[in-house]
Amino acid sequence: MKTSRFLFLLTALVFPLLASASGLYVGDRGVRSLGRGGAFVAGADDLGALWYNPAGLVDAGSSVLLDGSWVRFSTDFTRRVLVTNSAGATQTSELPSVSGSSEFLPIPTIAGSWVFGERKQLVVAAGVLAPQMAVMSYPLTLDDGSPAPSRYSLVSLEGSLLVIPGVSAAYRPFDFLQLGAGVNVLTGNFVTRTVFNTSPPERLLSAPEDPSYDALAELKATGLLAPSASFGAIVSPAKWLRVGVSGQLGYTLDAPATVRVRLPSAAVFDQARQEGDSARLKLKLPAILRAGIEVRPLEALRVELGYARELWSSHESIDIVAEDVRIYDVSGIPSPFTVPTISIPRRFKDSQSFRLGGEYSLSVGSSFAVEVRAGLSYEQSAIPAAYLAPLTVDTDKVTGSVGLGLRLGQRLRLDAVYSQAFGGQREVSPSEAAVPRINPMADEDAPVSPVNGGSYQVRTSILGFGFRYQL
Repeated sequence: MKTSRFLFLLTALVFPLLASASGLYVGDRGVRSLGRGGAFVAGADDLGALWYNPAGLVDAGSSVLLDGSWVRFSTDFTRRVLVTNSAGATQTSELPSVSGSSEFLPIPTIAGSWVFGERKQLVVAAGVLAPQMAVMSYPLTLDDGSPAPSRYSLVSLEGSLLVIPGVSAAYRPFDFLQLGAGVNVLTGNFVTRTVFNTSPPERLLSAPEDPSYDALAELKATGLLAPSASFGAIVSPAKWLRVGVSGQLGYTLDAPATVRVRLPSAAVFDQARQEGDSARLKLKLPAILRAGIEVRPLEALRVELGYARELWSSHESIDIVAEDVRIYDVSGIPSPFTVPTISIPRRFKDSQSFRLGGEYSLSVGSSFAVEVRAGLSYEQSAIPAAYLAPLTVDTDKVTGSVGLGLRLGQRLRLDAVYSQAFGGQREVSPSEAAVPRINPMADEDAPVSPVNGGSYQVRTSILGFGFRYQL
């Protein structure tokens, strides 16, 4: 890991901890909760409740939680395009396959809570979470030196790092009712590198996707600051039954950014230069609604059936608003050329998932216990086929998880989890593909050339470790 990224991560985690004296997704987060397949809304009873249901913080007492998980995410993309031959007939052409992968960057949780009141009915918690995202990269060129077919969608997200610090409180007004709420903020850096094709105008001075007209562009948005809030409730009508509901509001990002472009090698750009780099990045991330029912048929056994709905329909596009980006001295183009707003269509839809998971505790002596966890979930993809692209690849998937907890005495618990998703392959026919190749110099009425047609294969696994200490 680069030193600068390590220092940023350390600062993001430690500074909020000291200051308060104590807080796009791949899989569920949290080591213990993921071991239950993400079924942790009604049964939330430790600091993992910060993400799943803040009402569960009442049961966390005064404690500290630290865990981290590694999302191992990789994809294969075989691009297919429609080509018109000299006779005017249209046929499908298949390009070489390319693979993308995520870098090693643990997804952390660090949090602490304090209990108040004679009946210990009030708990306040603070923590820092990180979105369960994969920092993807694709090669810019293939082994034979030819341009990678994925370059017009994504080259790399390396350098992106997002965290969610927040504070929450939970209160138990009656023995059967727990209420919780919290505020948090999504902050950090978002960096993406992609390739624009800048033939001016397209199809007149160059062949489509002529690599000599490729421009490598880097967008860097720093100082992201998107506030949000969460809320939840847990009702326990009987000792063996808990019912929970919770909600997390979405995030609206509108952040300052810089855009730097490595201009193409084509002769018309020999004298060209960029001046100005200021822009804004605009996008929305979804609100999440959750519900769960947990039963405890035995004192040592807990089983929960859960449901979640992520309102991804709010994620319509990613907009890059160029405020001061100009290109000078491109042959045949008025100088300066002011770069227009670039909008990448997303058109996501709401997704839902169903989770079933639980844990069984086996005591060994008076000071040692083993908790065995397992879970299974089914999740729909939020990405319609027409908008699936290397930038974000997802499928309908079934995920299986197994976890283990070791209780040492009355205060310390060690946790581990392994999760594997099974999603298979998705196909996007070239005729339905709707993610365009970005050409900032093309006229508004220029034909749209999709770049996301083809087949996608996804592989996802998560490995995590953590500990909880009861104060």
